[in-house]
Amino acid sequence: QVQLVESGGGLVEPGGSLRLSCLAAGFNLPCYNIGWFRQAPGKEREGIICRTSSDGRIDYDESVKGRFTISVDNSKNTVYLQMNSLKPEDTAVYYCNAIPLRPWGQGTQVTVSS
Repeated sequence: QVQLVESGGGLVEPGGSLRLSCLAAGFNLPCYNIGWFRQAPGKEREGIICRTSSDGRIDYDESVKGRFTISVDNSKNTVYLQMNSLKPEDTAVYYCNAIPLRPWGQGTQVTVSS
């Protein structure tokens, strides 16, 4: 059964850091192009970062460039999102997914507030 499970979210102060994890079951996630997405309250889900499996190239949305990065642990079938210098506008539910998309996981809530 294909499943994605995100974790690692929480409440953090502006300027802080978090590392999100995405564990895949039922398929080998690192073999695919991988994206992290987020959905803020009242807004549509948006893609913020994408890693290409063939060459490891990473593309960033301007809103996270220089602050977020993606990494992969093949042995754990897990993808990570390292988020630094967090801002209140980063508050959202964060999701990972393969590209083409698989069924969405439940996401993990990130709240940036003092």
